[in-house]
Order: sequence, then C-alpha cells, then structure tokens
Amino acid sequence: MPTYKIIACDMDETLLSSDASICQRNRDAIQKATNQGVKFVPCTGRGYRSVEGVLQALRLSNEPDQYVIGYNGANITENKDSKCLYWNGIPFDLANAIYKQLVSYNLCTHIYTREHVYIRAITPDEAAFLHGRMGYIPTDKTSLDFLQGEDVGKLIVMNTDNDILEKIRQDLQPLLSDIMVSYSSNRYMEFMHKGVTKGVGLQKLADLLHIPIEETMAIGDNINDREMLETAGLSVGVANLNPAVRSCCNVITTADNNAGAVAEAIERFILS
Repeated sequence: MPTYKIIACDMDETLLSSDASICQRNRDAIQKATNQGVKFVPCTGRGYRSVEGVLQALRLSNEPDQYVIGYNGANITENKDSKCLYWNGIPFDLANAIYKQLVSYNLCTHIYTREHVYIRAITPDEAAFLHGRMGYIPTDKTSLDFLQGEDVGKLIVMNTDNDILEKIRQDLQPLLSDIMVSYSSNRYMEFMHKGVTKGVGLQKLADLLHIPIEETMAIGDNINDREMLETAGLSVGVANLNPAVRSCCNVITTADNNAGAVAEAIERFILS
C-alpha cells in the first residue's frame, strides 16, 4: 500500500458535520496522522481567513509545513504566518462584469477577496446555512468598484433550484471563456479563473512539496471535488456523497460526514 503524505479534504458535508462542527473521531484521527508527518490540507471553496477556526480546532493554525488549498484551488497558503504560495484569481474587470450581471437577478451573491467575503442580498436561509461556517460582510453594492485594487478569488450565486442556476450560466456564457464554473453544497454556482480546480490546486501543492501525486489522498462529496478526486493517488468519497461523483472514487466510506467519514479513511489508509 502506498504511503500517503498529503490528505486533501473537502470541508462542508465532508470534514464538517451538518451543524458545522468537527466530530471528535475526525479530530483524533487527523491529530494522529499529522503527528506522523502527514499534511492534512483543507481543500475548500473558502479563502484562508475563513478556515482559521477549523485550523484551530485541528491544532493546525500557524503550523509550519501544513497548508490550505482555498478558493477551489486558486490559492495555496502555508499555515505558518499565512504565507501565500500560489494565487490565480479572476482578473478584476472580468470579475466586475460578471458581478454586475449577477446583481440583475437579485439573488444572494458572494464576493471572495484575499481577505474577506462580501455577500449581497443574503437570505435568511443562507444566513442560517453560513452560521458557524464562516463570517462575511454584507454589501448592497451593484458593482465591484468599491474593491478596486483588490484581488478577487471567486464569485458565487446561490439558489437551490438547479434550473435557475443553469439559466444564469447560459445567460453569462459570453463572459465565461476565461472562467471555470463549478457547483457545490447543492446550492451554489461558483465562478473562478479558467484552469482553477481543486485538482489543479492539489497537483500544484504536490509539485511545490516534491511529493508524487500517487502519494496523495483526496476526500470529498460533491461536484466541485471531482477534479481533486480524479487527480489524487487515492480518492475517497464519503457515504453522503453526490451520486454524480461516485464514479470518481476508489473507495466510499461507510460513515457519513456526521459519523467521522474522514476519520474512517485515515484509520484505514494512514493509521492501519
């Protein structure tokens, strides 16, 4: 069995329980793995600042030689001193053009910069979903001019009706030639710079650390994890995974995200 040196792990519906907590089984297994020198890498659509609470819970905050892949692969940060190792955001003018069109739908829209998350037209349902997951700054701005000079990592529009999201994607198609579109949490359509995926982020981190991709494990549950699962040496889907990514997984856990699915994978393939 290969020795896995990097665990790239999705957060929502994978590492995190439904109430946004991390179960003790997961915490214990991750601690044991990192004590053995394994790099446990949250691989998430969020930015680094939004996962600091998770890092603290896992005792990985400000730790050297531990990392976060953020913005679905657009950003890699070493936890020690929050050192940015890689960035591939959306060019500002393009991000602004996409955002202005998203505003016309008057749907909940997220803006992710290097340091902050801004949300326009947030709904009570979205506020409840984000509670305990990440902080954000409300905004009513109809353009990104107020962020001139800042880097934009990604944009999100939220709706639980997939047909509505697909219609928006079709409407935006003339702006998307340099954009990667993905879906997550059964509620988000995400816009990143072309070439940005969690799989690209995992490959980039492995290259930076001179670790063969065969010695990486990925754990995920949803469509925006597909490329990460396809890239890793071992791909693990949690029991509650979206059926659309089942074919990308070498292994499906018995446990779901509420019962320590991440720990099950670590216990089986790292600690055994």
